[in-house]
Amino acid sequence: MKFALMKSLTLIVLLIFFCADAGRSQADAAGTQADAGTSYLGDVRPAPPEYPAFKAGEWLKFRIHYGFLNASYATLHITTDTIRGIPVYHVVGRGRTTGFASIFFKVDDTYESYFGQEDGRPYRFIRKVDEGGYTKDMEINFDYRKGTALLHDKKNEKKFKFDIGTSIQDLISAFYYLRNNYDSKSLVVGESIELNMLYDDDGIFPFRLKFLGRETVKTKFGKVRCLKFRPYVQSGRVFKEQESLSLWVSDDRNKIPIRIEADLAVGSIKADLDGYNALRNQFRIIMD
Repeated sequence: MKFALMKSLTLIVLLIFFCADAGRSQADAAGTQADAGTSYLGDVRPAPPEYPAFKAGEWLKFRIHYGFLNASYATLHITTDTIRGIPVYHVVGRGRTTGFASIFFKVDDTYESYFGQEDGRPYRFIRKVDEGGYTKDMEINFDYRKGTALLHDKKNEKKFKFDIGTSIQDLISAFYYLRNNYDSKSLVVGESIELNMLYDDDGIFPFRLKFLGRETVKTKFGKVRCLKFRPYVQSGRVFKEQESLSLWVSDDRNKIPIRIEADLAVGSIKADLDGYNALRNQFRIIMD
């Protein structure tokens, strides 16, 4: 049970990086067929947004807690770089257990993504994790001229090649791509957004996110108007049901995660925005 719980904490850290692990479980369970209310946001490369959702320098911090335990923290920080002469954003995501929780199960995960400043396409993805002695060290390089992605499993000295086409995201780039390219005004309650994603050697899978409506969430900063989504998950050992996970994103031009809640097989877990810096747009907070 301890292992299942702490793996749940690790999962929530990953969910901060836009809920993709949970979406992967749903895709494995239900296959790739989506219902009629699903829009494939990755099918077309849209024009640059009129109001970009982020800029270099943005830093987000999330606090994950299980009951009364402050179990771990996750951060996302964005800078700029170039890959093969292409201007890219470089995002580093880190997740770590802290305090009492780290005594039982230590998590130290780092995820990095390099994606195009103009089109949001990923060019390089790095995943280094250490979760209670379970480790991974992977790097993916995307080549759009060849239409392939080369994954290097550095720990096991293995390489895998995948055909990717033009519509693909990694675990981190998906978060920023969605922030920049979904139109909150056109969202319809009950409909879903879907993206194709690649971040490990299991291959490409569809990540699906259902829009549930608008709610106001009370935070440490004040009340925030939010868009509520549901990433689908696989019920069983960790989650109670397929619809056990909820995500709230600020209903403004930043579109940053405000809260994630999950009902687990044992108890529940929550992640809240705990700090931010260098947002591109005004963070709309309702002051009482």
